Amino acid sequence: MDRYCVMGNPVAHSRSPWIHARFAQLTGQTLDYGRREVAPGAFAQAVADFRREAQEAGDRAGGCNVTVPCKFDAAALAGERLSARARLAGAVNTLRFDEDGHVHGDNTDGAGLVADIVRHAGRALAGARVLLIGAGGAAAGVMGPLIEAAPSRLVVANRTAAKAEALVAQHAHLARGTDCELQAAGLDGLGDARFDIVVNGTASSLAGDGVPVPASVLAEGALAADMMYGPAAAGFIGWAQAHGAIGRDGLGMLVEQAAEAFAVWRGVRPDAAPVLAELRALVDAKPA
Repeated sequence: MDRYCVMGNPVAHSRSPWIHARFAQLTGQTLDYGRREVAPGAFAQAVADFRREAQEAGDRAGGCNVTVPCKFDAAALAGERLSARARLAGAVNTLRFDEDGHVHGDNTDGAGLVADIVRHAGRALAGARVLLIGAGGAAAGVMGPLIEAAPSRLVVANRTAAKAEALVAQHAHLARGTDCELQAAGLDGLGDARFDIVVNGTASSLAGDGVPVPASVLAEGALAADMMYGPAAAGFIGWAQAHGAIGRDGLGMLVEQAAEAFAVWRGVRPDAAPVLAELRALVDAKPA
């Protein structure tokens, strides 16, 4: 049996086991997928334990998904064995354990976000004005694919402006030769700028904090997407809807990035659309 899991803290709420079980059914693959909560500073040990336990059981550890706050730790663990998109992001959300013992790091977050916005939300990123809130691992993971989707303007806003500036500098070469105007700002430095698409890549929703930007950033009919989903995203979605925008949670991003990760591990990319529809119905179902 090939074993996989999601690692991070917290992970008890994660829908990844359900998603990958459905992908396995739809593609005829056989695997086991679980959850592993990682103690602070113990990511490398958690990975080593996961691989050892699988081996002791006569199984094979195939890889793991990585969520907050371990994405930078995962990149460090993979070292030089990173995909181009993971190397650019400096953060990893997908680890593959190869037969030769090496660890391969990838980042499927950005591909998942772009796919959800374009395919499922029906919004064109090309030519759009995009605001990305946050400059941590989540934001770093989506920057490259967002730039490649050719928005007319992409602004990274963060509480610490220097972190936003560093993230923009890290991706400046990718924006050169495109029509994408790449900028950094502090949360209080957005002025009267308005955006067609606003993406919340901070932990504010998870922490139950308020939305870190004013409603004035929302253009008429804007799409406001939170990378979180479920109850954690309710505050951000409510804020967006209260100000005339269309709120969207991160469930579609979750399923699409998982489909990319599944392809990294198994060599086949499942169709995310039916799984997203099933999961949306499951999440939205009211208790009897």
